[in-house]
Amino acid sequence: MKVLVLNAGSSSIKYQIFNMEDSLVLTSGLLEQIGEVSSRLKYKWLDADGEQQEAVQEGHVADHNEGLKLILDLTLKLGVIKDLSELSGIGHRVVHGGEAFWKPTLINDKVVDAIREMIALAPLHNPANLMGIEVSRALCPGVPQVAVFDTAFHQTMPPVAYHYAIPYSYYKDLKVRRYGFHGTSHRYVAKQCAQHLRKPLSECNLITIHIGNGGSMTAIKGGRSVDTSMGMTPLEGLVMGTRSGDIDPAIAFYLARAMNKPFDEIENILNKHSGLKGICGVNDMREIERLAAGGNLNAKLAIDMFCYRIKKYIGAYYAVLGAVDAVIFTGGIGENGVDERAQICAGLEGLGISMDNEKNAARSREMREISTEGSRVKIMVIPTNEELEIAQQTVESIRSA
Repeated sequence: MKVLVLNAGSSSIKYQIFNMEDSLVLTSGLLEQIGEVSSRLKYKWLDADGEQQEAVQEGHVADHNEGLKLILDLTLKLGVIKDLSELSGIGHRVVHGGEAFWKPTLINDKVVDAIREMIALAPLHNPANLMGIEVSRALCPGVPQVAVFDTAFHQTMPPVAYHYAIPYSYYKDLKVRRYGFHGTSHRYVAKQCAQHLRKPLSECNLITIHIGNGGSMTAIKGGRSVDTSMGMTPLEGLVMGTRSGDIDPAIAFYLARAMNKPFDEIENILNKHSGLKGICGVNDMREIERLAAGGNLNAKLAIDMFCYRIKKYIGAYYAVLGAVDAVIFTGGIGENGVDERAQICAGLEGLGISMDNEKNAARSREMREISTEGSRVKIMVIPTNEELEIAQQTVESIRSA
């Protein structure tokens, strides 16, 4: 059973094809700069001997239709599949499902219309995701296709967690509420942790920390998301690479008046020029660590703020859950940030969270425990695999349908 996973951006297509019998990635790639003078496709595949090969192809790709056709033709040429009918399904990452979608959904015309209605909630992402769906439906009309929503996992949040304390009519009429994102990643690492703990996911209380350039945390009670740090948009919550995370909302009004700037410019500042970048001028944590080691005080401040915010959320989510089986780190920084993990967990021993510094310092790409033997709460590092999670949910949706 072979499943194609697509993540369409405004000028890019990221893809993987899985053999679902053993979760093996048969081919993967990223096509960038669609519509520009020179587009670039970097791809990998397994050859006839099972060895991984990789190559780069450059040339003008006019639009997503031409881009996906290029990818499918290349896949056939490489022998990954002999015919498009070999694809058992296509799974699409869709950022925003609003309140309409609680789970992955088999795509039909009504689903496409509903995703189009969500564009107002995710104007930067849903149009591109929708474009990928429409193109792949046209090129692969006989293949079942499934939409997997970043927001779906968080639809189990109770009203007390997803409502904002603003006039209730804004929720009823304009759908203003907390939605949360990174749901596919949070769900994947929660499932992996439950298997490691040898407990049903429905019996696990977990705090998941997905941190890279973007970042979010989720409180998972009995296997269900009950609170998450991102809000109506991905701007709320943690200090991120270029996003501010939590701030006093009045700051936006003050800046607009003080600098005589329109709100769309303030929004751009908070999304693209704040966070780590706003504090020290750089948003790559590796570079920030280098600067901090060289004595740059703003770089050190940026790291301290980043870790402090996460620590605050651990405390808040511990209070929400009452009891915690594990704290899970994932994402680029979560999986590789030895110093950041140590700083975040320092001083949490009173909550039963105790890190083994030697285990934490050991480099590995595998799922692992980095807590002490006596730690009441496990500290886990679990590499995320959102594409595999999308593929698995695609198979489940097709089978249930």
